Amino acid sequence: MTQLTKPQIQQSAQLIEQSQRLVIVTHLSPDGDAMGSALGMSHWLRQMGKTQVQVIVPNPFPDFLHWMPGTDEVLDYEGNSQQANQYLQQADLIICTDFNEPKRIGCLGEQILNLSHTPKMMIDHHLQPMDFATVTISDPNSPSASELVYHLIMAIKEHLHFTQDLNMETATCLYTGMMTDTGNFSFNSNHAQMYDIIAHLVRIGIDKDAIYNQVFNAYSADRMRLMGYCLYQKMRIFPAYHTAFIFLDSKELKKFHFRSGDAEGIVNLPLQIKNIYYSCFMREDKVGPADAALAGGSEIKIKISLRSQGDRPVNLLAHDIFNGGGHKNAAGGEYYGPLPEAAQKFIEAYPNYFTQK
Repeated sequence: MTQLTKPQIQQSAQLIEQSQRLVIVTHLSPDGDAMGSALGMSHWLRQMGKTQVQVIVPNPFPDFLHWMPGTDEVLDYEGNSQQANQYLQQADLIICTDFNEPKRIGCLGEQILNLSHTPKMMIDHHLQPMDFATVTISDPNSPSASELVYHLIMAIKEHLHFTQDLNMETATCLYTGMMTDTGNFSFNSNHAQMYDIIAHLVRIGIDKDAIYNQVFNAYSADRMRLMGYCLYQKMRIFPAYHTAFIFLDSKELKKFHFRSGDAEGIVNLPLQIKNIYYSCFMREDKVGPADAALAGGSEIKIKISLRSQGDRPVNLLAHDIFNGGGHKNAAGGEYYGPLPEAAQKFIEAYPNYFTQK
C-alpha cells in the first residue's frame, strides 16, 4: 500500500505552487501508463490553475492511445526538438513520470540533466531509481505510475485544502494507465487499494467499458493476422522452464503492414497456455534520433517485452541482460544490434532467472 511521506507531499505541493511553466516528460516508446500518468498529471495541474503545462514525449506513442484527452497537445521531441527545448529551458518545474533514470528518455535525458538549476519531480514505480530529482516519489510495489500520480494528487489536494474532485480528463487518463500497466487488471493487481481508486474514478464518471474498447478493441485486421502468425509460425516453447519465446524481424513486420502499437499484448498470448508462466517477445525496430546516443552506432534496435505469472519475476532479467526494468510480472528492455544476437542472449540467460517450478 503506497504511503507518501509528509516531506514528499509538502515539497511537491510547494514546487507546484511556486511554478508557472511546467513540463511533464515520460519514457521512450510511451505506453499506456506513460501517457496516462503524464496526461493525468497535466489535466490536474490545469484544474489547479496552471495554464502553462506541456507534455513532452521522447518519440511517438502508439496509435491506439491517440483517443486519450490531451494527446493533440503532446509534443514529440523526436520531431520537434527545437520547440521542446524551448519549453524545457523556460520551465519552472520538470515532472518525470514512469521512468527511474534519465537514460530511459534517450537524448531528452541529457537535456534535462543539463538543466541543473531547474527543480525536478520524479514519480515512478521501477526498481533502483536514480537520484537526479529534487523530489523522488518512488514505489516499486505500486502496479503503475498512474496509481502513484493519483496518490500524490490526492495528498496534495488534502494538503492545500483543495476540495474540487478530479475532472473527467484526469480520471480517464489515470484509469487508462492503471488498466494498461496491469493487463486489464490481470497481473500486479491483487491490491484492495487499487479497487478503491477505480471506484472513485467510476463515481467521477469514467466509462471503463468504453476505455477498454478504445485500447483493446481498436486494432486492424493486419494486427490480428500478425498475432496468428506469431502463435502458429514463430512461438517457441521451452517446457522445462515453462517459457514461451516469440521474435519478429523487420521483414515479417512489413509483411503485416506493422504500425505503432500493433505489437501491444502479443507477449501476453502464450501465458494462456497451460503450464506456461513466462513469456518473451522481441521485435526489430529502427534506432531513431531520440535514442541514437544509446545505440552505440547501431541502426537496429530490438524491443523486448517480458511477462510472467505469480511469484515469478522477469524484471531482473530485463535489468541485467537488456538494460531495462519494470515490475515483477511485466518488464522490458532494448538491445542495440541484430535480432539473432538478442535472441541468443535471451536463450542463454533465461535458465538463470526463470524457475523450473
